[in-house]
Amino acid sequence: MIAGGLSAATPAYAAAAPDIPVANVKAHLTQLQSIATANGGNRAHGRAGYLASVTYVKGLLDAAGFTTTQQSFTYNGATGYNLIADWPGGDTSDTLMIGGHLDSVTAGPGINDNGSGSAGILEVALQVSRSNFQPGRHLRFGWWGAEELGLRGSTAYVNSLSTAQKAAITGYLNFDMIGSPNPGYFLYDGDNSDNTGSGPGPAGSAEIEQVLADYFTSIGVPTRGTDFDGRSDYGPFIAAGIPAGGTFTGAEGTKTAAQVTLWGGTATRFDPCYHAACDTSTNISDTALDRNTDAIAYAVWTLADSAGEPPTGTTVWSDGFETATTWTRGTADTATAGLLERGNPEATTSSGVATQLDAAAGGSYALVTGATAGASAGANDLDGGTTGLTSPAITLPSTGTLTLNLSWYLAYLNNATSADYLRVSVVTGSGSTIVLSQTAAAANKAAAWTTGTANLSAYAGQTIRLTVEAADLGTASLVEAAVDDLRIVQS
Repeated sequence: MIAGGLSAATPAYAAAAPDIPVANVKAHLTQLQSIATANGGNRAHGRAGYLASVTYVKGLLDAAGFTTTQQSFTYNGATGYNLIADWPGGDTSDTLMIGGHLDSVTAGPGINDNGSGSAGILEVALQVSRSNFQPGRHLRFGWWGAEELGLRGSTAYVNSLSTAQKAAITGYLNFDMIGSPNPGYFLYDGDNSDNTGSGPGPAGSAEIEQVLADYFTSIGVPTRGTDFDGRSDYGPFIAAGIPAGGTFTGAEGTKTAAQVTLWGGTATRFDPCYHAACDTSTNISDTALDRNTDAIAYAVWTLADSAGEPPTGTTVWSDGFETATTWTRGTADTATAGLLERGNPEATTSSGVATQLDAAAGGSYALVTGATAGASAGANDLDGGTTGLTSPAITLPSTGTLTLNLSWYLAYLNNATSADYLRVSVVTGSGSTIVLSQTAAAANKAAAWTTGTANLSAYAGQTIRLTVEAADLGTASLVEAAVDDLRIVQS
């Protein structure tokens, strides 16, 4: 399941983007640091630490259902590797590619440069798998070797493509250094709106820049342009006429006084450990890493699903909860308050954050955790456990593409944890499978109805039930969730 807002220009049925837990991204950085420590202190081209980094990333992606290819190339007498990961499905003639370099310099472990971008896109790719995201465009992720020696890996990859294969990549997103300890918030200037330095990227680059700008606007963080100056792996893609974009938090440059006013920090280098031994797991701004990884997810979900129309075809089952149907409560509920129920939700606000909306997504009723507001914000919130409801039996047709559509929200305050969640599962006679999932995080997240989808074609011809489950399993926190307008369409 998916979280986050969409700009007004985004089609109403584009799947909204997930909130990526920064703790997950930092866990990958810890692994990359350990790999460097065990291999001479770096993860550089031709060194054991680089190949171990590729092996780590590949193992996670293989387990998540990606089709991976480890492409080799030779530079300076040493073998280098690119790792390419394709997510099954989508239009392969309209491929959105997301990449960053995985190698470090020989001087250090390269945790910001570019463990940060590598870990960010890795966790977004894993979230694609967890949520079973099925966008209209094909998704391909890439981790490049030997960038630090002159974009050698990404150049080898682009040069290996035929003219038709290059044309099929209709956008490339590059993420290199997204967690600088004294960060700026830069977007590659796709339209050359700053009128300085390099010109615009290929047609379509401005759209990529705008989508990323929309995300940072939604969280109240100003951005500034940075040129396509050829210093990172967008270079060979742009040279091939492929639209490109991405984010960057600064390298060896010095933050100006005006930038300090804009973003905070100090008038010193963006990354004082750039290309140095001290570029370790302590050389990261968690805030910048969190914001940029969420921006990656927002761009991937928005651009990959930009067709955005609800699936056409026949509705084979729906429930808008305007009349009571036979959703049943299981015996596993452990929450003490705020159980999921069919109700007319009442507005609840805490510390200025709307945690429950005074509106269903459609009509008057929804499945919601504690529909009444109560005397205080925490009176009827989900409290101390799990709660779930299971739908009546649904017999699915045996042919066609089957898609579950729904509206939902998961709201929480900054005392929430990643143990708190909202899930939708498919239940059959052989067990239960999660098809949509959203976890909370230690941040204020207001309630906002958003749409989600899941491909149920694997269950064609079967009789299933849907289970909606919410949990407050971390520290005692304020968690509210709701689901509405469920619909299964055959197309």
